[in-house]
Amino acid sequence: MKRELGPWQLTAMGIGAIIGSGIFALTGTAAAGTQSTAPSSWIDTPIFTLLAGGEMGRAGAGPAVVFSFLAAAVCCAFAALCYAEFTAMVPVSGSAYTFGYASLGELAAWIIGWDLILEYAIGNVTIALSWGDYFVALVGNLTGIRFPLWLVKDHGTAADILSHPEQLAAARLSFSSVDLPFGFAFNVPAMCVVALVTALCVYGIRESSRVNTAVVIVKIAIATFFIAFGAFYVNPGNWHPFAPKGITGILGAAPIVFFAFIGFDAVSTMAEESRNPRRDMPIGMIASLLASSVLYIFVSLVLTGMLPYTRYFDDAAPVATALASTGNRFAQALVNAGALAGMTTTLLVFQLGQPRIFMAMARDGLLPRAFSRIHPRFRTPMMPTILTGAVVAVSALFLDINASAALTSIGTLFAYLVVCAGIIILRRTDPHRPRSFRTPFVPWVPLAGIAMCLLLMIGLPVRTWIRFVGWLAAGIAIYVFYGSKHSGLRDTAPRG
Repeated sequence: MKRELGPWQLTAMGIGAIIGSGIFALTGTAAAGTQSTAPSSWIDTPIFTLLAGGEMGRAGAGPAVVFSFLAAAVCCAFAALCYAEFTAMVPVSGSAYTFGYASLGELAAWIIGWDLILEYAIGNVTIALSWGDYFVALVGNLTGIRFPLWLVKDHGTAADILSHPEQLAAARLSFSSVDLPFGFAFNVPAMCVVALVTALCVYGIRESSRVNTAVVIVKIAIATFFIAFGAFYVNPGNWHPFAPKGITGILGAAPIVFFAFIGFDAVSTMAEESRNPRRDMPIGMIASLLASSVLYIFVSLVLTGMLPYTRYFDDAAPVATALASTGNRFAQALVNAGALAGMTTTLLVFQLGQPRIFMAMARDGLLPRAFSRIHPRFRTPMMPTILTGAVVAVSALFLDINASAALTSIGTLFAYLVVCAGIIILRRTDPHRPRSFRTPFVPWVPLAGIAMCLLLMIGLPVRTWIRFVGWLAAGIAIYVFYGSKHSGLRDTAPRG
């Protein structure tokens, strides 16, 4: 490959990969927490809070969510430096699964690949939920049409709204009705957008690089516009107290907003195209993380300054909620439309990526071979694409944004933890392998990455850990009873 990328180009690509739907979706719920609808139980409480003897439920960071963003960014910086070395050793197109398979072996690769399903599939549920809320806000702003609560919210969120007077009062102004006539609620817009995007993926329609770049610019412009416009509506009194739950709230929000940084590793995949990877790749990764963090911090400050942070409880469209309080219909429509455009492309990219991870695992024999087949007409992996779409669409009907974001974060954090540990292991087991980029200060940088991943992971609720352990157990069972017996390594191993 041509070595044409310098630090500026790598930084720009990193910013484009990082700035996504997370900032539009999760800042509000990270600031508000889950304690505004008591009672909460130990199972909905972060492990860190239980160890510290704090209140039940996930405490909100309040305006101090800015420090949660900083903690997540530092974690990503350490992991990115480790990820870059893997990419330099295995400079091929592919996911962390491919790098793990070539560098650490089959079992580690399977664990990473199984975790990536959480990052892509469940991450898409989070994006779809936010898309649905922004869609409802945009339709209401442009046409005045209001939907019933039971049609556009998952059951858990709808029940929380109905049981909390402040949220119920706001809901009466936003929805045509706030009752549950069938005793249940479904997020139909979120399901519909996933179905439509999946259909596009099956037919092989994907955005060109120019269109994708244009949408990235739109997302950055919309976030910048919100900062500039919303600053005039900030009430400094909403920033007091700045950290209502102290370090407990900050650590509880950090793994939630971590979702907003997923995608930073795109820079590390360009080692072969960097003019000076030893110098330019660290600059590109750290600079893009720093620039994105600054943007995120200003958005969160304006968001919590426009309204009390408690107003954003279980809100998948906090920016739309803040703008609605200004009464400026043009600003609402502009930001909602821009956020929808950005989230639609993110949905498309994730829905394209997940089936291809399935395809790579199937080619290695770890999943049924049918998952690796390309449709003769559409030239796409049809079976895993439809399966992924169905799982995401059904999950979007029922999951709330807190649960989906937490599952995505814990899966991704665990994968990054494995990557950091892998650098330490490979420096000992294979020290002479060519590396065009080497993680600096080994083992201290990988150890710091492991520590930060663990710190953010214990900031997640016990319920998320139970689901994650169950997910890992299911994955290991599939590997033991199917993958290990059909793997490509087993087929190519010499027979005695």
